[in-house]
Amino acid sequence: MVHSNLMRYFAMTALSSSLALASFNAVAYESELFSLKNRWEHTVTEMPQSEREEALSGLADEVTQLAEQHSDEADVLVWKGVVLAAYARERGGLGALGVAKDARNTLERAIEIDPQGNNGSAYVTLGALYDRVPGGLIGFGDSDTADKMFQRALQIRPDGIDVNYYYATFLQEEGNTQAAREHAQRALNGTAREGRQQSDEALRRDAEALLGEL
Repeated sequence: MVHSNLMRYFAMTALSSSLALASFNAVAYESELFSLKNRWEHTVTEMPQSEREEALSGLADEVTQLAEQHSDEADVLVWKGVVLAAYARERGGLGALGVAKDARNTLERAIEIDPQGNNGSAYVTLGALYDRVPGGLIGFGDSDTADKMFQRALQIRPDGIDVNYYYATFLQEEGNTQAAREHAQRALNGTAREGRQQSDEALRRDAEALLGEL
């Protein structure tokens, strides 16, 4: 009986330690991710354009390392995709294609883990990537796939400022001015996400400017 009780005690102690360690690891990565999000927000909304590429390169290295440590956490992978996509956009040219492909692959992996794509954010970023990256033999750009990604994001978060603004710019490029105007207005009237207020408000201003053009 004493032996049985001791075994039960050790088993419960090991379980408690494992749960505590798992909780500690989750808190640790969430703290790192929170810091990275805030610095990304500052970079894309407040930093001078001449300094953004270098800053985003550093953030890309940091989030890639975090994703390697937490490869099954969809929110980490989505943010890796978001940061890499922003870095590719800022870097531009053929040199950015490898980064853009890494962003695409990472976001697709995140969606495999979380079909909602972190409340649609993965789909918005994928839509922008498929819209902006060259197609053909050079890249993977494809208008039909971009449209599908934006539509999926709209199903998840129809009042999102980001998805409506980026979809509006896509529709403008496609020559669908009426629909572009509709989604630019939705972006202007949309709801900013918690923790993404700075970037969403910047996109709201961009939507207002776009409406002026349309």
